[in-house]
Amino acid sequence: MRRKIPPTQALVCFESAARHESFTKAADELALTQSAVCRQIANLESFLDIQLFRRTRRGVRLTEAGQTYSRRIANRLDAVERDTLSVMGNHGTATLELALVPTFGTQWLLPRLSRYLVQHPHVTINMTNRTRPFLFADTEFDAAIYFGDGEWSGTEVHFLMNESPVPVCNPGLLAGQAQLTAEQISQLPLLQQSTRPYAWRQWFAAAGMRVEHDLNGTRLELFSMLAQAAMHGMGVALIPPFLIRSELESGKLVIACPHSFDSSNAYYLVIPERKAESATLQAFRDWVIGEAQAYGQEAGAVS
Repeated sequence: MRRKIPPTQALVCFESAARHESFTKAADELALTQSAVCRQIANLESFLDIQLFRRTRRGVRLTEAGQTYSRRIANRLDAVERDTLSVMGNHGTATLELALVPTFGTQWLLPRLSRYLVQHPHVTINMTNRTRPFLFADTEFDAAIYFGDGEWSGTEVHFLMNESPVPVCNPGLLAGQAQLTAEQISQLPLLQQSTRPYAWRQWFAAAGMRVEHDLNGTRLELFSMLAQAAMHGMGVALIPPFLIRSELESGKLVIACPHSFDSSNAYYLVIPERKAESATLQAFRDWVIGEAQAYGQEAGAVS
């Protein structure tokens, strides 16, 4: 059955004309004549049997259908370009597309990744931030590292490590004290992590307290953003120490109280079942699990 796909040149002309809302600017961008762009757009409209642009005295404007189609086509063309560049740049190599939570990726995985690449020089790892679960079938990801309960349908899930967050803040908020009590912390502005909305409630409960305003406060999505807000004195943040090691060592942040709590969630490596037999993924799985185990033993020895 023949696919119902318009000519690529027509789509490229449409995407450019839609982005600029100008056939003239599209022609300049694509090194074509304006009449050539007009013909491509007209052919596309005929193919779709839909009007994509309204012709006005001041030029062209996208119709509602044109706006919807342009958004979808732009995303698809971007994906085709990325895939093309990936194939062009990876002759004789294997590529692993990894989705991961960003601060964990930058603060824990990246500092260790060179060891893996030395062992596997013919593997290229591309990393993309994802803070929430997704459907592997809707993406090109080969695996993911995420923080959650370990339940992800149609996947193999491998435990990496727990989080163990502690309250951290700018040294100025300690007001000369070495540490603060849970009661004192409850009186300070609480910085909230949007992907862990009940973290402070869990922390206070583990300390034997109930705090009415434990869900209040500035809400930020990433631990890196929480760390920045805490360093600027905006409040106290719950952050795992291993994600802010340099900030703690430099004194920009201090642990206000060493108390933590046991979360039911953890960091996991997630591999879709349909890709579980991949030798590249198996090698990465074994390596990252080994690194996590070594880190856990090191952290246990230090504590």
